[in-house]
Amino acid sequence: MRKKAFGIIVPCFNEEEVLPLTFSSLITVFNDLKEDGLIDAEESKIIFVDDGSSDSTWDIISKESINTGFISGIKLSRNFGHQNALLAGMLETNFDVLISIDADLQDDVSAIKEMLLEYHQGKEIVYGVRSDRSVDGIFKRTSALFFYKLISFFGIKSIYNHADFRLLSRLALSNLKEFSENDIYLRGVVPLLGLKSSVVKYKRLKRESGVTKYNLRRMIALSLSGITSFSFYPLRLISFLGFIISFISFLMIIYVLFTVWFTDSAVDGWASTLVSIFFLGGIQLLSIGIIGEYLGKVFLETKKRPKYLIEEKVD
Repeated sequence: MRKKAFGIIVPCFNEEEVLPLTFSSLITVFNDLKEDGLIDAEESKIIFVDDGSSDSTWDIISKESINTGFISGIKLSRNFGHQNALLAGMLETNFDVLISIDADLQDDVSAIKEMLLEYHQGKEIVYGVRSDRSVDGIFKRTSALFFYKLISFFGIKSIYNHADFRLLSRLALSNLKEFSENDIYLRGVVPLLGLKSSVVKYKRLKRESGVTKYNLRRMIALSLSGITSFSFYPLRLISFLGFIISFISFLMIIYVLFTVWFTDSAVDGWASTLVSIFFLGGIQLLSIGIIGEYLGKVFLETKKRPKYLIEEKVD
């Protein structure tokens, strides 16, 4: 088994509190992999990508890079988002195999060795899948379940309970570079590569320090990005909804005409009129909003702006 140039990609955004623990955990794993002969000790590195942090994240990465020799850093010029920070780490490096993992240590670093063993058995992609999410709150677990059910309903292929803890081979990275869209959703793109893959399950851990950067607003934005990038079902849903409302409206017209012509129970009123106006107005605004999401995505894609810009590197 030939030793491979191996990289660990760690996107960071305002992670100054947890970074010392992250360094310690990943360095321990890194040294164990070298001792086991699974990676090339000279060509392997840990790459931290600072996604426009406003705290001292970059200073900490720079100092650690000088102290260790196998830790490198990439500083983006501003906050480009988690997915683009991951891409920067993947596309700006040259490894035989790499693993991406978040800096918060909620993904179990002990699973890295198992993922590498799967790679050495011929797998090009290995997904880290959470088998136990008991440390997450009820809202987090419920919203995650709803998200996976929703994207499955829209016909989007994804790995259940998998986020961005994954292994990619050189071949997988080469194929990934062929996807040129600006607003990229890696959790949906990677399964489209169609290469040999496997799953490594692990227990999700409690965040050691700091606070999560994935608040409700960011989670909703990621969900919209995933749905609008891979499915046009919402547009079909608008058409179907329009058909249903038109059919109901036609039945209502028949009912109103029958009441006026053949009964004496027709009463002048405003309730039914207001309800109809608000209902149809809400549906129209919702439909315009969905169409706007797709138009906005097309607008951004046509500009061909860079996915990320690098301000500085340390090696």
